[in-house]
Amino acid sequence: MAGFFITGTDTGVGKTWASVALMQFLKSQGLTVIGMKPVASGCFRQEGELRNEDALLLMEQASFPVDYAKVNPYPFEPPVSPHIAARRSGQTIDVGMIVERLRELELLADYVLVEGIGGWEVPLNERERVSDLAKALGLPVILVVGMRLGCINHALLSHEAIVRSGVSCAGWIANRVNADFTDGEEENIDTLLTELATPCLADLPHGTLSAKTLRNIKEGSFPVAMPRRNLAQIAWIS
Repeated sequence: MAGFFITGTDTGVGKTWASVALMQFLKSQGLTVIGMKPVASGCFRQEGELRNEDALLLMEQASFPVDYAKVNPYPFEPPVSPHIAARRSGQTIDVGMIVERLRELELLADYVLVEGIGGWEVPLNERERVSDLAKALGLPVILVVGMRLGCINHALLSHEAIVRSGVSCAGWIANRVNADFTDGEEENIDTLLTELATPCLADLPHGTLSAKTLRNIKEGSFPVAMPRRNLAQIAWIS
C-alpha cells in the first residue's frame, strides 16, 4: 500500500490545501491518486445527503471518480469535535470500518491521501483518537503547520506526539495561512527547519479554497510553491 495520512497542528491550518497540493504533485509524476476524508463535521445537506466541502474538493482532485461514501464515510452536520458530533447523531465512529474503506481505495490507485480531522489527539469516540486512526491505517504521517503566532510550540508538540505514537513521520509542510503574519514568518520556518527532526516537504503560499481557487485547481494552475527540500522524493517514501 502507498499513501499518507495528513494531520495538522490544529483545526484550520490548511490540511485540505496541503492535500490538494500533494495530489497535484503525485499526478504530475504520472501516478494515480485518491483523497479520503473519513470523518468530517460541519457538513451541509445536498439533495438530502450530508456533504463536506473538503471531501468534495478531494474528490475533484482524484484521478478518477469514487463514491462519496467511500471518501467520507462519516459526515456530521454539527461543526463540533467529531466524537461530540457522532454522539449527537446517534453514531459511533468505527476505526475498523475506515480501515476497510481505505483498503478498498488502495486497490484503485497508486496513492491514497487520508486527511484527518482537527489535530493529532482529537477524540473520535470514547476510546480512540485521530492518532489511533493513523496507527490503524498504517500510513506515514505528514504534519501540516499553519504559519501563525504560536505555530512553533504547536508544531513541536504535535511532532513529538506523532513520534511517541510509533508511526512514521514522512515530513512537514509549512502552510502560510495568515496573509497578515509577516513579522517573523521566515524566522519561524527557519526555526522549525532546525528543531523538527523531519524534512520540510513544501512551503505553500497563502490562499483560500474559494470558487475561484476551485476553478484554478480544475485548470491545473494550483499555486504550489517550490519545495524547500526534495519534495520529488515524496513519491518514493514508503
